[in-house]
Amino acid sequence: MKRFVIAYIATMVFFLAIDAVWLSTMADLLYRPLLGDLLAPQFRLVPAILFYLIYCAALTFFAVLPGLDQRRLVVALRNGAFFGFAAYGTYDLTNQATLVTWPTTLTIADLIWGSVLSAATAFCSCWLTGKQNGRSAH
Repeated sequence: MKRFVIAYIATMVFFLAIDAVWLSTMADLLYRPLLGDLLAPQFRLVPAILFYLIYCAALTFFAVLPGLDQRRLVVALRNGAFFGFAAYGTYDLTNQATLVTWPTTLTIADLIWGSVLSAATAFCSCWLTGKQNGRSAH
């Protein structure tokens, strides 16, 4: 349990830090021009917090812990990339299938971003947690 908590905290820190850079950079360059009026006028904090708590727990479980168990960073990287692709794909492709307007460009960007963000986060979290537990992955 201690290992999961350390990995989860590391995952939260890395994920939030990297995603904050992306969102602060891309909000005006990508999301606002493509989504326009679909975006809420005010940011809703509670759903955002819930997303990060749930997503980071799942990323820890499905990518970071397997990397730690096998002591292989490449496992965390691979599982993180696949998890990010699947999760972001679920969101974007569902939107594309059900909404009147959902840009394909945004779906492609989000699929790439979800994969990269989740892979990088899982890799870094696995590396740091392994060092903290004296079981470094390679």
